[in-house]
Amino acid sequence: MTELPNPTPVLDLIQAFRRSKTMFTAVSFGIFDRLGDGAADAVLLAQELGANSDALQRLLDACVALGLLKKQGALYSNSPVAKTYLTRSSPNTLTGYILYSDRALYPLWGNLEPAIREGTNRWEQTFGGKASIFEHFFRTQEARRDFLSGMDGFGQLSSPAVVAAFDLSRFHRLVDLGGGTGHLALAACARYPQLQGAVFDLPAALLTAHEYLTLGKKEGQVGCIAGDFFTDPLPEADIFALGRILHDWSEEKVRFLLRKVWERLPSGGALLIAEKLLNDNKSGPLLALMQSLSMLVCTEGKERTLAEYTALLRQAGFARIEGKVTDAPLDAILAVKG
Repeated sequence: MTELPNPTPVLDLIQAFRRSKTMFTAVSFGIFDRLGDGAADAVLLAQELGANSDALQRLLDACVALGLLKKQGALYSNSPVAKTYLTRSSPNTLTGYILYSDRALYPLWGNLEPAIREGTNRWEQTFGGKASIFEHFFRTQEARRDFLSGMDGFGQLSSPAVVAAFDLSRFHRLVDLGGGTGHLALAACARYPQLQGAVFDLPAALLTAHEYLTLGKKEGQVGCIAGDFFTDPLPEADIFALGRILHDWSEEKVRFLLRKVWERLPSGGALLIAEKLLNDNKSGPLLALMQSLSMLVCTEGKERTLAEYTALLRQAGFARIEGKVTDAPLDAILAVKG
């Protein structure tokens, strides 16, 4: 009798979305924020959070099994990983990205099948109306703050590695296009003291950027410039950055933006790109492949290989292009204007 292959990969994937949704729901309820004030039992938490105590205890015990909570007797408390990444008060919080994943990506991924059939995003099918993902997340102050907080948390994990991937010591002024809360510009200025940094983003995004920069007392290090990088003139810089921007857009829009950046740069100026690179035959890495499917359901873009980015950059006029795979969630490309 032929021995059956190990079913673990299939069984793990059957369970995977349940684990994600458990964490999403616990964050949405504010469980980790509440436990940041002290340990509590399920009955007290249910009263405070407006939940059924038996159902909430199941959720709490699942979080214990996932390593997100600790349990001693009847009392629950945050694990170190929850305290660091799952509480809103932490400077390293990922709660914004988790809420974005729960409230936008999770329902969008529910329509992956028609997205594969038609090759278009599922924003209108999932949420109705014609608003884009960016218009949706900028519709209210709270939605804007949650979305940009998510991008900031992700950026905190990636930006230090991206700015360290190449020697940027010869540059003097870095402008991060669509830079959100300023995490990449701050990381660059921290590593290269000679740099002046600025975030160029929509006025609504800069409201949140000011909050982050003021909170960290870093407004003197990184300034803010309001504008739309598709429609407005770009500010002066000898190095621009595009972090998690190009994967949002179609080839046509990427070509337009890269050419616009090239034209604004002086000779010898450069563009620093932060994206997750697919390997040459697109068989990995898994994170990039999952992100590319995510781009399918929620934008008009996709993840690309270094060769694909190189072709787009050469078409725009860039002469020297180098890519570096990092150990962080994002990789780095440096393109120099000849």
